[in-house]
Amino acid sequence: MSDASRILATDARRVAVMTVLTVLAGAVDAVSFLTMGKVFCALATGNVLFLSFGLAGEGDVPVARPAIAIGAFMAGAACAGVVLAWLAGRGRPWFPAGLVCEAVLLVCAGALALVRHGTGAIPAQDDRGVVALVALAMGVRASTVLRVHVPGMPTLLSQTAIAELINDVLRRPRAALRGMTAKQRLARTRWTATAGGIFSGGVLGTLLLVPLGTGRALLVIAAVVLLLAAVGMAAPSRAKEPVPDSP
Repeated sequence: MSDASRILATDARRVAVMTVLTVLAGAVDAVSFLTMGKVFCALATGNVLFLSFGLAGEGDVPVARPAIAIGAFMAGAACAGVVLAWLAGRGRPWFPAGLVCEAVLLVCAGALALVRHGTGAIPAQDDRGVVALVALAMGVRASTVLRVHVPGMPTLLSQTAIAELINDVLRRPRAALRGMTAKQRLARTRWTATAGGIFSGGVLGTLLLVPLGTGRALLVIAAVVLLLAAVGMAAPSRAKEPVPDSP
């Protein structure tokens, strides 16, 4: 798989970048769930369940918001998949492009929230447009990291990483990181970073971003994504095509 992004030239960089993106995904879901009417914009599984509850008429769960989030997420993933494949096929830096697209959508969502609702949270039945824009951004993220294909680091969910980590510890209960091969250490680091990243992002979003209000919180997250894209463009390249490895 061609990868023209210089920030992904080494395993250490790839793990660091994916960890930051995982933390941001946790922050996005903290902001969306707590200030946008109890909807997940990154964790698509949660919205699928919310939609099923709403359609079944149980739990006083709305149908529109999770349905919009799911549809926007799918649209973002589809559009990004096509565009990023086109860029990769021409040797263009598709990874920073994916991050910039995600950040622009988050900026639009944050600006819309500020214009319509000021610095507060979004009313429970209001502004589905913000939900759609954030979910669209997370769909772009999903396709971007899928193309990167860092095993155990999807950035948007942690269940598989937790299960992999638990099973790895059970297989080698006495093995510390120093007693493992480089490949085994890398795999365990990825799983730990994914599980810890989602949790840390949730805490960060709840304690630092949610008090800012929906609009400002989304702008802060977008700024970090843009910074990551800028670092990727400026980072020196050691290898143009990092080969994905399996844990």
